[in-house]
Amino acid sequence: MTPPRIGCAGWSIPRAQAGAFPAEGSTLERYAQVFDSVEINSSFYRPHRPATWRRWAGSVPADFRFAAKMPKAISHACRLRACDGLVDAFLDQVGELADKLEWLLLQLPPSLAFDAAVALPFFERLRERHGGPVACEPRHASWFDAEVDRALRGLGISRVAADPARVPRAALPGGDRSRVYLRLHGSPRMYYDAYPPAALERIARRLCRWPTAWCIFDNTTLGHATANALALQELAT
Repeated sequence: MTPPRIGCAGWSIPRAQAGAFPAEGSTLERYAQVFDSVEINSSFYRPHRPATWRRWAGSVPADFRFAAKMPKAISHACRLRACDGLVDAFLDQVGELADKLEWLLLQLPPSLAFDAAVALPFFERLRERHGGPVACEPRHASWFDAEVDRALRGLGISRVAADPARVPRAALPGGDRSRVYLRLHGSPRMYYDAYPPAALERIARRLCRWPTAWCIFDNTTLGHATANALALQELAT
C-alpha cells in the first residue's frame, strides 16, 4: 500500500487556513510544504508558457506531484474529435514538469455520450504519445457500463471516482483500477459545500482500501477544499 496523495484543485491558501502553512515563499512553495500533490485546473482554460511549467516544477519538493487538467478545447470544443494537434501541444507543455507530472486529467462535458468510434481512437492515440497515468471524468450516463469499463481498462485509462456522483457507479473508480483518482467537488452543492467530519472519516476508510490513490478536493469556491484536505490528511496518516 502506498500512502494516498491528498490535495486540492489549485494551490490557493484561504486566510482561515494560512496558519497551517509556512509564512515565507510563493503560494505554491508554501502549499507544497504541507501537501504532496495538486491538480492544475488553469490548464483547462488556457495554455501556459514553458517557463511557467518549469517554474512550478522548480517550486516544489522532489516527491511532490502534479495532475494537469487537459484543455477544454479538446474535451468540450472538439469533443475528442480531430484534436491531435491540441493534444500534442498540451503534452509538450506538461512535459516541462518532467518527473513531477503524475496524472493527466480529462473531464468531459455532461452532454458527451460514449461513442466507441470516437473515444477509443482518441485514447489509443493519447496512449501512443503518453505512457503515464490518465484519469477520465465522464459525466454522461452512457460511460458507466461494464463494456465501457472494460475498454478503458484495456487502454490503461482510469475512470475518476467522483462526488457528487451523477449516477451511482460514478462514485466508484472504473477502468484501470491499479491507480485511483478521487475528485470531491463538494456536496450537496458542488464547488461550494464542505464535507463534514463523518464524511471525511468515510473517505479516509475508502482511501485505505486502494493501493495507490489520489484524493483531490474541488470545493474551492468558498475555500473549503483546503480545510477538508488538511482534515483528511490527519485522518489518513
